[in-house]
Amino acid sequence: MAEAGYPDELLYHAEHDWARLDPGHPGVATFGVTWFAQDALGEVVFFDPPAVGSSVAAGEFYAEVESVKAVSEVVAPLSGEIVEVNTSLADTPEAINEDPYGEGWMVRVKLADPGEADSLMDRDTYVGTL
Repeated sequence: MAEAGYPDELLYHAEHDWARLDPGHPGVATFGVTWFAQDALGEVVFFDPPAVGSSVAAGEFYAEVESVKAVSEVVAPLSGEIVEVNTSLADTPEAINEDPYGEGWMVRVKLADPGEADSLMDRDTYVGTL
């Protein structure tokens, strides 16, 4: 399991999801779950991703993660269209536990409204909610 941490460069949603805005690709963000979320889930054994091309809405469920404890729905921190899914999670769902901000990323999204990111929390605000 990954060491507890919350990178400064990410934006955080109250449902323990993160978004990384990609400066090399304006209007695109990568989504995943925070260390807190993966720790609460326990050992992840399955990731059920959305289809590429599907739409997600901020605050709504877009995927499911199954752990040894339960099946949990993953909340989108921002709205947009899924442009890429981390297909390696089909074979190695444990990457969500081992590297939630790296190899455990879930989807990349072309944002419907990049300004929506202003509604997310920075690291310090998010950590203050834990």
